[in-house]
Amino acid sequence: MDEVLVSDGRALKHVQVREYVRSLVNGSAPGSPAPSERELVHRFGVARMTVRQAMDALVVEGLLERIPGRGTFVARPRRSASRITGYTEEMNRRGLLAESSTLLARREQAGPGVARALNLSEGDAVIHWRRLRRADAIPMCLEDAYLNEVLLPGFLQSGMPTSLYEALEIRGLRPTWAEDSIAADQATAEEAKLLDVEQGAPVLRHSRRAIAGEKVVEVSRTVYRADRFTLWVQLGHEG
Repeated sequence: MDEVLVSDGRALKHVQVREYVRSLVNGSAPGSPAPSERELVHRFGVARMTVRQAMDALVVEGLLERIPGRGTFVARPRRSASRITGYTEEMNRRGLLAESSTLLARREQAGPGVARALNLSEGDAVIHWRRLRRADAIPMCLEDAYLNEVLLPGFLQSGMPTSLYEALEIRGLRPTWAEDSIAADQATAEEAKLLDVEQGAPVLRHSRRAIAGEKVVEVSRTVYRADRFTLWVQLGHEG
């Protein structure tokens, strides 16, 4: 059988085919055609299944990509996961001027939901920072952020920063990953007044649990105007 080692210790046939194709396409421009299966079957004198196994391995690895109806080509470089961004950075990326007004900034006792999300005990001290956030001077969202006070001593006394994530970065606590959820809803009377929309207007409720290393540094609940905000998500496949 093709997929066994021969007596002199040569590699498995599909490994030989795989490494031959790798040597051909390494350094080639994305979109360059890979050798056809028929060509490889003829060159190595192996079954088509063996060639397919070799090509599958290179596709999973990300070196090749298959385009239905066209063939197999050198893959485009894979993107890494998106960097976690705060509101200011996200609006800048979209070409909008970000502005914020602090509505509330105080020390509170964590309720059961916030405590659980921040890995604290109910009643522990947290910082509650509520802001109305604008883009190009028009209300975009209403954000409530809850922070672990133990990790941020003196945060309330040092003057509220323009960007929370920049302030966390200075302290070595910039989030490295996050758990996000988003749901459609309707604006309450208070939200509608602050966001300058009609009561009951469509909104997007975005919840985030942001982690730096193993420390949960932020839990936030944000209400976006659905007529102004579109969520962008990058998706991909890992081998």
